[in-house]
Amino acid sequence: MTGAPPVLVVTGLAAEARIAAGPGVATVAGGGDAARLALLMEAALARGARAVVSFGIAGGLEPALAPGTALIARAIHDGDARTPADPAWVERLAALLPDARLRDLVGVDDAVVGRGDKAALWRRTGAAAADMESHVAARLAARRGLPFAALRIVADPAERTLPPAALVGMRPDGSADVGAVLRALARRPRQLPALVRTGLDARSAFAALAAARRHLGPVFDAHGGGTAGATLRTAGPAEVRAG
Repeated sequence: MTGAPPVLVVTGLAAEARIAAGPGVATVAGGGDAARLALLMEAALARGARAVVSFGIAGGLEPALAPGTALIARAIHDGDARTPADPAWVERLAALLPDARLRDLVGVDDAVVGRGDKAALWRRTGAAAADMESHVAARLAARRGLPFAALRIVADPAERTLPPAALVGMRPDGSADVGAVLRALARRPRQLPALVRTGLDARSAFAALAAARRHLGPVFDAHGGGTAGATLRTAGPAEVRAG
């Protein structure tokens, strides 16, 4: 790459990374493994970055947030810590996405599956949604002294409990493992209606994520001088998993 360092966009899924890729952007997809994501981020940051942005879908915690709702992080909860996002980046994202809601998010190492668990996490943190990358991204951005921001789209809303088949379909590189989903469905076919509903929620979320990305070119390329985007992990189709 030439020109200014890219924005490092951090995702869980390869499909999210493909949506994020473009001028001024390098991406990493963690595949739901916090330790692996940290290693990928460290390698990418060693090559240079001007900011870190967590980007993708998330599991809803705040009641009444519909699938497809865009959330700009005000801060990230990580255990007992609360790390504010960079105010300048929050302002830029909000200007480009005026319909997005400014909320706290919470990072988790394991998916938040049940509606009861979602409600408890919302009561404890006040965070509107949970994902498995933002806390890792915020930690490493702070360690490097880089601006951090997060844009997340609600996939499964707070009142949904994810079916087991929705939780097995991601490979370590963030790509989809359709075979694992089908095997889980064969073992428990009664989860099919819930799995279909989860898939429809995810479709709405990915459509909103792609729409948001189309508006974010100016902020990603603001100082990039036409830098070509670099995708470090982008293989595989989208899969149905959030939070």
